[in-house]
Amino acid sequence: MKKVLIIDDEKKLRELMARIIELEGYEVHEAGDFKAGLKKLEQVDLYVVLCDVKLPDGNGVEMVQQIKARYPIVEVILLTAYGNIPDGVQAMKNGAFDYLTKGDDNNRIIPLLSRAVEKVELAKQVRSLQKQLGNQFSFEGIVGKSGALAAAVALARKVAPTDTSVLLTGETGTGKEVFAQAIHQASARTGKPFVAINCAAFSASLLESEMFGHRAGAFTGATKDTKGLFEEAHHGTIFLDEIGEMALELQAKLLRVLETGELLRIGDTKPTKVDVRVVAATNRDLPREIERGLFRSDLYYRLSVFQIRLPALRERLEDIDQLAQYFLQGFARTMAKKIIGCTAQYIDTLKRHNFPGNIRELKNLIERSVILEDGAMLGVESLPIELQLPSEAPTSTELSVFSLATAERAQIQKVLVHTKGNKTEAARLLQIALTTLYRKLEEYKIA
Repeated sequence: MKKVLIIDDEKKLRELMARIIELEGYEVHEAGDFKAGLKKLEQVDLYVVLCDVKLPDGNGVEMVQQIKARYPIVEVILLTAYGNIPDGVQAMKNGAFDYLTKGDDNNRIIPLLSRAVEKVELAKQVRSLQKQLGNQFSFEGIVGKSGALAAAVALARKVAPTDTSVLLTGETGTGKEVFAQAIHQASARTGKPFVAINCAAFSASLLESEMFGHRAGAFTGATKDTKGLFEEAHHGTIFLDEIGEMALELQAKLLRVLETGELLRIGDTKPTKVDVRVVAATNRDLPREIERGLFRSDLYYRLSVFQIRLPALRERLEDIDQLAQYFLQGFARTMAKKIIGCTAQYIDTLKRHNFPGNIRELKNLIERSVILEDGAMLGVESLPIELQLPSEAPTSTELSVFSLATAERAQIQKVLVHTKGNKTEAARLLQIALTTLYRKLEEYKIA
């Protein structure tokens, strides 16, 4: 039930107003002066305060500021027996929702109260969503407890509160943007914009326009002034993914922004000041790229003031179980499937895989499995056949990837996985005699 507080020293008027508001379905609390009202605010999760302007211990117009400073979501409607324009203007400046005259505006109280409550509910929803997003993108939202991951998280926590540039390195799919988001959330810039751009997704000229913006008429199709992503990220963080793909001429312009805090829009002659923290990421060996003349050494040293290497998934196999469960819960919820976990065989099979695509690849595999699975547990049958097959090749027979024997061996293994090792059922599905199946199992060294 929505809670409303009435602060008024006239008891009869306060009680009458409380009765009217209660009939509209609100829970009403009362206070005779501002001190008692503040105590109620501390004790009760209030939505709206109806406050008289003239109180024994203060002026309601001035008190609006105190209430809004302590409880910014709570809305305040001021009531007075003698309304005047200057008081009304000052009340609104101080943060009041509205200003009513007793007696003259009685018919406005309930509709106004309803609108104030709607505004508070919206603010509460926004705050809840911000909290959820904060948790999702915080360090607490990073899944895994392996030593390799913990070391990377510890470094990121150290650098997060500073404004130092950070360079995240590691293979594709190791979660660089997740780390960049967590660093932003743990910094003083949280609540300000977080802007991400993939430097490999644009040509050099288009990337410059995306990053720094342009003036109208700077090039064909530039019909109006446009801000770049650096300006959009003002006071916040910009994440430059795949920085190693950036063209050399654009690297020089980026270096100037980092060193001076100023950028020049395409077609402009006057620089624009920006306050942006840069987190960059790459899967390339930048020192090697510098030797090859493909990356500027001065930009590298400017970006890599604090460098964090993110471990590949094969370096943190103990996290696969937890990651699989995390992705499973999300996909099962989205697809409305009642899948509660993974079989031990499923997890063991995942741990034998090399994961060249790292966490991104694992996420895709779990999504595929959730789509295919009809039971309560993800089974190995829902994985691609290449993951189900043993990684070691047969020792007695050299099988070419193009040979008929290789295809036959793979098909037998696939059917055995489907029948959970039931050879009689496998022979039936393969439409061969059971003795033939046993002979082929021995020939291909299938256990």
